[in-house]
Amino acid sequence: MQVTRRSTCPASCALDLAGDRWTLLIVRDLLRGRDTFGKLAACDEGIPTNILSERLKRMEQAGLIQSKPYQERPLRYAYTLTEKGRDLGEVIAALARWGKKHVRGTVVPPEFRRRRSIPTRS
Repeated sequence: MQVTRRSTCPASCALDLAGDRWTLLIVRDLLRGRDTFGKLAACDEGIPTNILSERLKRMEQAGLIQSKPYQERPLRYAYTLTEKGRDLGEVIAALARWGKKHVRGTVVPPEFRRRRSIPTRS
């Protein structure tokens, strides 16, 4: 996918690739194991199916996900994150923690909570 860059700033370029309303939520759901179109379409935020289809195509072209057929008739795909896509998990976790801190009534799902190391006694 050819992304038009507004600048050479890494944050700006990352937002050009994954900064729309839905891409990070799709990555979030893939990280949660929702790997088919139906499971992704059933997200709490209610992504319209035409937008989901378009985003999945764009994400695959950008190298964030891979699709693999799991059924021939009708043809259906399972989606997995690439390393590039999995790396967005840290971004999503940071956004979730920020939202929890600054947006009243939000809850950080367990899979995005920072893991704290437990000190061991010597």
